[in-house]
Amino acid sequence: MSTLFEAENLQKNYDAHTALFLPYFHMERGEVVALTGHNGCGKSTLLRLLAFLERPTSGVLQYTGNQKEPRKEITLLLQAPYLMKDSVFRNVTLGLYLRNRRHNLPSAYTEAMRAVGFKDPEILAGRAPHTLSGGERQRVALAARLILSPAVLLLDEPTSNVDADSAQAIIRAVEHSLKSGCSVVCATHDRSLLHALHAREINLAG
Repeated sequence: MSTLFEAENLQKNYDAHTALFLPYFHMERGEVVALTGHNGCGKSTLLRLLAFLERPTSGVLQYTGNQKEPRKEITLLLQAPYLMKDSVFRNVTLGLYLRNRRHNLPSAYTEAMRAVGFKDPEILAGRAPHTLSGGERQRVALAARLILSPAVLLLDEPTSNVDADSAQAIIRAVEHSLKSGCSVVCATHDRSLLHALHAREINLAG
């Protein structure tokens, strides 16, 4: 394996509040890392920094992938992901469409939806997200990220607000992405998820 992320003295402030201070962080390519610790210790903040959605206030964060456009190969699934008021098909395939990867969208949609545990994706294609359960919406949001074949998948409490069946489907989907070479960072309080993914634990609470 080779280094994927490395950070030193990483700090993120919001006004006078320090949301995260991490003396050192290191992750290997192909690894799965679980971020643990109490609410407010900086797990979600670190995920946003790793996704290059925000910049650190101070410190150094190095990424060895696509350094010019890292957001093209890193994707973040939020605890309560936003879905458009459009069809499930449109939500799942929008990322490919915007990246001009529009060849055979129906097939890509079906594969991504089956990866997150939907046996008959075509039945859901025309439905609006608000008609789905919370667990189904979370899986649709994950499918929208997996369809992009990301190099790095960042997950913020992916199983915290879903039913047991959806949680198992999410775990299986993440396991599948790991086998395909994806690297995963997951913020979680779910010990079963941590163990299922054989994750290396980093407790941000110290």
